Amino acid sequence: MLVSSIAVLLGLIVMIWGADRCVTGASALARNLGVSPLVIGLTIIGFGTSAPELLVSGLATWEGNPGLAVGNAIGSNIANIALVIGVTALVSPLIVSSKTVRREFPVLLAVVLLAFILMMDGELSQIDGVVLIAGLVAMVAWVVHLGLQGHESGSDPVEQEYDDEIPKDMSMSKALAWLIVGLILLLASSKALVWGAVNIAEAFGVSDLIIGLTIIAIGTSLPELTASVMSVLKKEDDLAIGNIIGSNMINILGVLALPGLIAAPAILDAEVMSRDFPFMAILTVVLLIMAFGRKGAGKISRLEGGVLLISFVAYMVYLYLSAVS
Repeated sequence: MLVSSIAVLLGLIVMIWGADRCVTGASALARNLGVSPLVIGLTIIGFGTSAPELLVSGLATWEGNPGLAVGNAIGSNIANIALVIGVTALVSPLIVSSKTVRREFPVLLAVVLLAFILMMDGELSQIDGVVLIAGLVAMVAWVVHLGLQGHESGSDPVEQEYDDEIPKDMSMSKALAWLIVGLILLLASSKALVWGAVNIAEAFGVSDLIIGLTIIAIGTSLPELTASVMSVLKKEDDLAIGNIIGSNMINILGVLALPGLIAAPAILDAEVMSRDFPFMAILTVVLLIMAFGRKGAGKISRLEGGVLLISFVAYMVYLYLSAVS
């Protein structure tokens, strides 16, 4: 147990730093190649913050633990909204003014609905995985299109926020080196994290799903928490919200696709569709309502952030009680 716990802890620490190095290297590399900051932010940074979930879920499914992968995908989305946005709004109320971000909200709802329809039969088949991956490709193409439009008009405030975050003076060789180092660290830490998490689940007699929804989901959401809090402290509210929307779409379309593609089919625990997925969907709708202002920019207040955080704590307590009962 001690060794497994250390593996999880060190895996999370190395994973967070590796994801940051990977995003830094990839972003700088893309800037040096002439890619616009808005496109970099909407694609590379979005995938970079979701890289821990993608790697952990892919590895867990490959090693015969698809429940951990499903729990990671859904649990990370729950943590991103209730924990990350909740804490961030408590630090400072979030103002949502970017047209790009506001256009992504309805798409996130459509993505959630698509996943729900595919998972209604209690499994993720290979066809389901292909559909989700196709949706991911379509989403990336659409986001790039929005990014190019926003870059040409120069009117979207989130572009300047992304521009401020991307390294400006990093050489191609240094950017490539950080990208490679980040990827190696992500792979190694994912292996350690999955190994330790599976051992802990077996020791306590709980399901892989619960471990994925709790320890793994919270751990792999820490990069989003760090990025969002830092963004709001810099008054880059749209960046904080945009990162969460992008990460959640990638979690559903990319991370959830992996159990279907690799396990073929991945049988879902009954609680996924009766407890976890509905809670994630409700949180997504609540976030949409909070973020859309009736007139002008939307605002997520400290009170609303507190409500989100309390709902996350309540959900964690409920999972704990379910596991020990």
